[in-house]
Amino acid sequence: MTFGSPPPPRTSPPRARRRGALAPTLVVLGVLVVLVLLLAQVWTEVLWYRQLGFGGVIATEWGTRAVLFALGFLVMGGAVFWSLNFGYRSRPVYAPSTQEQANLDQYREAIEPLRRLVMIVGPAVLGLFAGAAASQQWQTIQLWMHGGTVGKTDAQYGIDLGFYLFTLPGLRFVVSFLMAVTVLAGIGAVATQYLYGGLRVGGPSGGAPRTTRAARIQLTSIAAVLMLLIAASYWLDRYSILMKSGQKFVGASFTDVHAVIPSKAILAGIAIFVAVMFIVTAIRGNWRLPAIGVGLMIVAAIAVGGIYPAVVQRFQVQPNQQDAEAEYIQRNIEATLDAYGLDDVKTTEYNAEVTAEAGALREDADTTASIRLLDPQIVSPSFKQLEQIRAFYDFPDSLSVDRYEIDGESRDTVIAVRELSLEGLDAQQRNWTNDTTVYTHGFGVVAAYGNTTAGRGAPAFWEQGIPSTGQMGEYEPRIYFSPKAPTYSIVGAPEGARPWELDYPSDGGTGAENSTFPTQDVSAGPSIANPFTKLLYALKFGSEQIVFSDRVTSDSQILYDRDPRDRVQKVAPYLTLDGRVYPAVVDGKVKWIVDGYTTTDQYPYAASRSLDDATTDSLTETSETVQALQPKTVSYIRNSVKATVDAYDGSVTLYAWDIEDPILKAWDKVFPSTLEPLSSIDGALMSHLRYPEDLFKVQRNLLARYHVTDAGQFFSGNDFWANPNDPTSSVAVPQPPYYLTLRMPDQDEARFSLMSSFIPTGNNARNVLTGYLAVDAEAGNEDGKPSADYGTLRLLELPRDSTVPGPGQVNNNFVADPDVSNELNILGRGDSQVVRGNLLTLPMGGGLLYVQPVYVQARSGTTFPLLQRVLVAFGDDIGFADTLDGALDQVFGGDSGADAGDAGTDPDTGTPPTDEPTTDPTAEPTAPPTDPGTGTGTDATARADLDRALQQASEAISDSQSALSRNDFAAYGEAQQRLDDAVRAALDAEARLGE
Repeated sequence: MTFGSPPPPRTSPPRARRRGALAPTLVVLGVLVVLVLLLAQVWTEVLWYRQLGFGGVIATEWGTRAVLFALGFLVMGGAVFWSLNFGYRSRPVYAPSTQEQANLDQYREAIEPLRRLVMIVGPAVLGLFAGAAASQQWQTIQLWMHGGTVGKTDAQYGIDLGFYLFTLPGLRFVVSFLMAVTVLAGIGAVATQYLYGGLRVGGPSGGAPRTTRAARIQLTSIAAVLMLLIAASYWLDRYSILMKSGQKFVGASFTDVHAVIPSKAILAGIAIFVAVMFIVTAIRGNWRLPAIGVGLMIVAAIAVGGIYPAVVQRFQVQPNQQDAEAEYIQRNIEATLDAYGLDDVKTTEYNAEVTAEAGALREDADTTASIRLLDPQIVSPSFKQLEQIRAFYDFPDSLSVDRYEIDGESRDTVIAVRELSLEGLDAQQRNWTNDTTVYTHGFGVVAAYGNTTAGRGAPAFWEQGIPSTGQMGEYEPRIYFSPKAPTYSIVGAPEGARPWELDYPSDGGTGAENSTFPTQDVSAGPSIANPFTKLLYALKFGSEQIVFSDRVTSDSQILYDRDPRDRVQKVAPYLTLDGRVYPAVVDGKVKWIVDGYTTTDQYPYAASRSLDDATTDSLTETSETVQALQPKTVSYIRNSVKATVDAYDGSVTLYAWDIEDPILKAWDKVFPSTLEPLSSIDGALMSHLRYPEDLFKVQRNLLARYHVTDAGQFFSGNDFWANPNDPTSSVAVPQPPYYLTLRMPDQDEARFSLMSSFIPTGNNARNVLTGYLAVDAEAGNEDGKPSADYGTLRLLELPRDSTVPGPGQVNNNFVADPDVSNELNILGRGDSQVVRGNLLTLPMGGGLLYVQPVYVQARSGTTFPLLQRVLVAFGDDIGFADTLDGALDQVFGGDSGADAGDAGTDPDTGTPPTDEPTTDPTAEPTAPPTDPGTGTGTDATARADLDRALQQASEAISDSQSALSRNDFAAYGEAQQRLDDAVRAALDAEARLGE
């Protein structure tokens, strides 16, 4: 600076820029939004479980999952973090100056800025995946903790079966999880030590890898732990092999017992030896010993674990396989029969007659009178047309079969609930208010006799209409919980407010009967009085109207998860549920009944079955209502729980049905106080419980093979059976079992049963019956005690040279019979369509009787089936008539000796309808009157008569449909009489053609 020059300007230090509040605010808001959205899913679930009284279930499940997640996260994340951190901290200070290390310097420099982040984030991510995987095993761990002994031992080791059902799966999970942790930790250790010079692959002149002392200790310790876990896995394999699936049977075979099991023990010992060698290396620094040990283990795995069992199988077993495997096949047979509840099947040799004789049905009059002619898989459209009342009501496509006591007599019944279906509303009616607060429930049940029909083939309803009328008695008709119920509804209104929930349409006043769910007295769903709760549910269902609507008040409850199967599955997550849910009116309430199964795939020597394959049939393939069981392979199954869901308030009750089931006992300890004892089932409910279809399907699938209990015969497989395909279905899948009342040859009276049949197996096998299976399906009666015979499986074994036609042959006989074919063709001409119902098989008259209802419906427009004919077959004899009596009399020579129910009788009086003349079933059929001028005439005259008769039949069908659509049953009966006359005239005309 020179003297006199002005001073330089002052420069103030730059002020630090203040961070804006926008970013932190956005972060906080984002976190709050995530928390609220999470609460909308989590807290609403808690409210749902609490309202049902099963809060302990979700607490136990989520608590177990949380603990397993934390343990999985800590073990995996901690092990990998320790491995990476130890590898870095124990790195050599000065890495040797080699080309290899020079190349690695570049990677070290690149990684260094992110090293700390990688060492934290990497283990954390792996821990998250491990924790999620561990939490999925919560059921395995809970069973391990609470499972006890079974009281039965396995055939190989003599260990209680509880070890296999509960302990072994838990041990296998822990060992496999720790192996994954060890492998990942080892990979992390190797990578870190190599990157930072603790492990050097090549020296100055190549040579063996070198390690620092710290690296050697770390790597050998991890390797030793891995070898010990491999040894444990080999040892557990000795027990798991008892569940191994072979070509002919499940379980340890001769080769497994004499070669594989010893080899697993040897390999386990070698793995322990190698682990010791790694520990020695950690101390002494000699890698040669563990290298030799690993080589020895590989050689042993090939020689002892692979070659030796193959030699035993090839040279010792195969030349004498039937004798060598006999003991182990017998183990498989006995274990399978026990695991699937087939150890007490009552087998009877049944020399079935194939020739019908007069009076043969005299002893089976009670069974004949109970033959179900109403096919629950076909008549749903008839229920809809005649009893749906309004489009927003609906019935399932497959109805249920039950039995009710009517006028002191137990009657097979086809029953359905009139459910609410919002899809039936017009677009103009669809809005949030209507969908959520007005149309909230279905109304009433509809029931029809199973073995009789009303005028002209329509179902004979003994409970029908809105409001319900009939013989069911007083019951709560409002159906808030059902398979078709809306996703959610909001019910309840302030006291004194005008009701807005629609019960049913009425003819007077406002045109509707309305009500309000009494939320002050009944709890059917979580309360949404709290504003915050409203917000959570608005987010859960994406409906802001829940917050702003005046109809959501302090008295409101929200109903959701309304499908009975979903409700039972949520409160009993350990159960596998039957594919059918069926309704029953019990103590003035409509109850949905759900069968629950406990299963496992860890039963030693028991055959394994895929549940979805075993339970798939023509019904599950075509019905939306009935489902096959979930895709799951099991070797043990029990119908351990009977569950009910109240259709009005949604309450769920679980009854411990099979109190001897060890798996259910374990779950009862996991979820105490959730199961009601068997003694709490009252008589009204007991009388509607039945043997479940899916369990029966699995059992019949197994009995196709395991009816053979001799090991030698089982090995040859020459007497294996199959379930016949459904001849009425276009899909090549088994015929479903059918509920009906029947009397087996060893029973004194007819009982409600579930039946199926068997034919020979094989691609070219004849479709003849080889066996017939029925189970006593009635759980109990009004006294509330289980029936002593409930669940008794009765198997009729037909002679090996049986000529009794199977369902396929009977179906062919029906189609090929000229008279049947002609009349079916006539019934199906024009605008009519013939629909053949379920082909029932019953042991009657000393043989096996087939009965099939035949329905007729319009091809288009308003279509619903009406029962018009009945097909009957006994051996090769066929009957085809308007009524079951008539068809039976055709087969048994007009003197069946059975007092069968008439397909056209009145359900109350048992007499034919007044518009139909009573005829003698034993009399020869009388030809319909013909035009005197035609006589037998020429073909041209006969053809003209045929055309005229067909035209008259078509007009009669059209008039019938029109009459039913306007509920004019008098006109309907007159049109049906004209249809009968036209069909007879057509048959006469066709018979004269060609004369």
